[in-house]
Amino acid sequence: MKETNTKKLTLFALTWPIFIEVLLHMLMGNADILMLSQYSDDSVAAVGVANQILFMLIVMFGFIATGTTILVAQYLGSKNREIAAEVTVVSIGANLIFSVAISMLVFLFSSKLLLLMDLPPELLTEADSYLKIVGIFSFVQALVITMGATIRSYGFTRDAMYVTIGMNIINVIGNYLFIFGPFGIPVLGVEGVAISTVTSRALGLIVITILLFKRIEEPLPFKKMFRLPVSHLKNLLKIGIPSAGEHLSYNTSQIVITYFIVMIGTEALTTKVYAQSLMMFIFLFSVAISQGTQIMIGHQIGAGKVEEAYKRCIKSLRLAILISILTAIPIAFFSDTLLGFFTDNPDIIALGGTLILFTVILEPGRSFNLVVINALRAAGDVRFPVYIGILSMWGVSVTVSYVLGIHFGFGLVGVWIAMILDEWLRGIIMLYRWKSRIWVTKSFVHDKAS
Repeated sequence: MKETNTKKLTLFALTWPIFIEVLLHMLMGNADILMLSQYSDDSVAAVGVANQILFMLIVMFGFIATGTTILVAQYLGSKNREIAAEVTVVSIGANLIFSVAISMLVFLFSSKLLLLMDLPPELLTEADSYLKIVGIFSFVQALVITMGATIRSYGFTRDAMYVTIGMNIINVIGNYLFIFGPFGIPVLGVEGVAISTVTSRALGLIVITILLFKRIEEPLPFKKMFRLPVSHLKNLLKIGIPSAGEHLSYNTSQIVITYFIVMIGTEALTTKVYAQSLMMFIFLFSVAISQGTQIMIGHQIGAGKVEEAYKRCIKSLRLAILISILTAIPIAFFSDTLLGFFTDNPDIIALGGTLILFTVILEPGRSFNLVVINALRAAGDVRFPVYIGILSMWGVSVTVSYVLGIHFGFGLVGVWIAMILDEWLRGIIMLYRWKSRIWVTKSFVHDKAS
């Protein structure tokens, strides 16, 4: 088993299942949007705003999962497999307690959270219904994320992919049943989409739990959970909290920008949702490459192979930039046709096409951040990306979005220009950080050993 795991750690072997998994995660979200678009454009806008809050929850749940990915990979690289199993148990327990508490808060205060975003009154009822149903069960997604992170760090990226395939199929079937109402099934619209989302995640949790126990050869010490070293939780938080800070800053800034877009109008909000749905298919390659790279660099850092880790990041970055450009150009060329699958509103299609054209410039910049920031995290350098991220997201993305989009009246085009400036500025700074090799001294495994 150990020898097999070592051989699996090539970028292609790790990345292609992650690519399929991320693609299907995106398809799951887009299936909701595509099917709801046949039901109502207002429903699409309502779910889009509710999802902004839910995405923030996933980021909050993901901070422990991020720490799990890096610590497990580093301990496996240094052959400390028993400690890797201990970290797994601590991360699952911690995320369960945290996510249940957050799920309850979202359920109780869902309408207030939506009102904070100045949601139009006609969208509030549907958005609140969706947020309540998905929000109260969001702890299920937290556990799926944590267990998936562990399985991927052990090299079993295909297992996580298979689980996502199953969840995607169940979600699409549920959407079809509740939106179109075949066989006399009641048409539930947004509420039905929420029910199918929750059901698919619950079944996914059952399967990934079984795989976790099947794939990890060391016994997982759940019985000793409260007797395990506190240092595991501290290390998880040392990595996870700064990493979550960067993601939380990004998602919070996106909520503020969404608030600006709500000021422009419901049609602008719907256009943003459709355009970003297509953009996801451009940057998913970079997401997959960055996650595969993070696992590889974690193992390499744990094994003390610093030069291999350095070269791996640079090679992955070049690959991600190339693929993002080659993907963005044809999607921009056929944007009118692709947007036509979502809506027949000519104004939305025209503006959405312009935004996708700007995305050809945006996505290479995003590749810098996805790949290099994940590489820095894998090496233990987790705070610097947060500091730069907060400064750039709020100082550039949010500020310029308001100045160009609202003050000067450029609307969504101004928002997209702000996003381009933010991604490229952060990306270039992150690359300079990686080339400085400051991260060499920040490995958690070697800190402990020393």
